[in-house]
Amino acid sequence: MAEFPSELRYLETHEWARLDDDLIVVGISDHAQEALGDVVYVELPEIDSAVLAGDEVAVVESVKAASDIYAPLSGRVVAVNEALEDSPELVNEMPYGDGWFFKIKPEDPSALESLLSADDYKTICENEEH
Repeated sequence: MAEFPSELRYLETHEWARLDDDLIVVGISDHAQEALGDVVYVELPEIDSAVLAGDEVAVVESVKAASDIYAPLSGRVVAVNEALEDSPELVNEMPYGDGWFFKIKPEDPSALESLLSADDYKTICENEEH
């Protein structure tokens, strides 16, 4: 059964976002990594690239499919998880920990509140399964 940490915010496209000091850390949900299966490759965005909320900024490839990763907020990419280049399986093993994708310096950190709560996201995931 997938985990839905309540301290995170979510997108309907299965990304999660967490405020960490003044940065937004982004990854994919436990539900998403379960659906994808074994992750074999992650294409990360360029550091210092500007992103708009909803932009495709990364790609995750698994044995089943490739999926776009979307920016939850507008801002600038300030860090990427280089560990995923050599160990993409971290996305499966620790989707909310070492399996994060990138960090954004947001234009408006309060926009995080407009994203889905854990309960709302969980409801969406449960509805997908029916």
